[in-house]
Amino acid sequence: MEMILKATLISFLSGMATMLGAIPVFFLKKKLSHKSYSAMLGISAGIMLGATFFSLILQSLEMSDIYTVCSGVILGALFIEFISRVIPHEHFFKGKEGPDVNLKRIFLFMLAITIHNFPEGMSVGVGWALDDKIKSISLATGIGIQNIPEGSSIALPLLALGYSKWYCVFITFLSAIVEPVGGFIGISLVTVFSKLLPFVLAFAGGCMLYVISGEMIPESHEKGFGKIATWWLIAGFVIMMFLDNFKF
Repeated sequence: MEMILKATLISFLSGMATMLGAIPVFFLKKKLSHKSYSAMLGISAGIMLGATFFSLILQSLEMSDIYTVCSGVILGALFIEFISRVIPHEHFFKGKEGPDVNLKRIFLFMLAITIHNFPEGMSVGVGWALDDKIKSISLATGIGIQNIPEGSSIALPLLALGYSKWYCVFITFLSAIVEPVGGFIGISLVTVFSKLLPFVLAFAGGCMLYVISGEMIPESHEKGFGKIATWWLIAGFVIMMFLDNFKF
């Protein structure tokens, strides 16, 4: 029980870093440029990509066999694919996805954010079950860092759409609170069923891979700033690689 509480708290703290990204709504007098939006999505995707490989998939490989890892990654990706198909949602640039329903645009944005942030929280929660707590802390730190530009990429476009500053902050908070829910589910699974840890690590990695490739990268390239997004993705990947291998 203690591990579940700690992992949920760590997931919460990592998710709350998203709120730091909402702070600029109180100071910026012009809307976020497409170029800046692409760069922020790029660095977030890069950190997530590094976390997926170094903190989730490689750890799973060290603890189990290639069949467990492959099945976990594939099922994780299929899970997000299924969720994306059955839950209506909308992206800022890509537009609507999923079933066609009559919902306000802001609610569709919130559903997209929920799909996006759940695997991040799950990865932090599952990562806390690793014996090497340095790895666990590196993963939580990396996800927390990438949540900062992610928070800006949520709050600032909403501000540009005409929503009030505090409403933008509130929606950003709702996106952040999804992460400890994912963290709680992830750590609960591997605590109750300890032998599932390698599989759930790979599953979380598959979820993250789908979000990165299916959502973040296309969104960051949508307005013609693919090269900028790519370089920021590489920067984010290097940051996570450094965090995961830094010797304290």
